[in-house]
Amino acid sequence: MSGVRGIRLLAIPLLLLAAGVVTACAPAAASIEVTAPTTVVDVRTPAEYAAGHLDGAVNLDVSAAGFETELEALDPTADYVIYCQSGNRSSRAVALMEQAGFTSVRDAGGISDAATATGLTVVD
Repeated sequence: MSGVRGIRLLAIPLLLLAAGVVTACAPAAASIEVTAPTTVVDVRTPAEYAAGHLDGAVNLDVSAAGFETELEALDPTADYVIYCQSGNRSSRAVALMEQAGFTSVRDAGGISDAATATGLTVVD
C-alpha cells in the first residue's frame, strides 16, 4: 500500500504543475569566475563560433578529427572554461580534457548558460 501512496503523493505536485498552479524553474547557473589567465573555449564548429561566441573565447571544435591533437598544444595546468550550444559537446570536451590530464576544467554548459555564469557577452 505504501507504494501506491507514494505514487499519489508524487501525482499531486505533477497535477499542480500541469494545471499551472505552480511552475517549474531551472536551477540558476553557478557563477564562474573568469580571470586574466582563464582560457574560455568554445567547442562548437567554426561556423557556429562565427555566428556568435563569448567575448574572448577561442574555438576548438570537439567534433573535429584534430581536437585531441590541438589539446596537446595547451597547458594542462592552466584554467579552462568550456561551453558549446546546449551543454552536450562541452561535457564531452571536458571529459576528454580530464582524460588527457587537464587539472582545472569547468563545464559552463550551453552558450546562454555560459554567458550568464561568466558575465561575458556574446559577440560576432
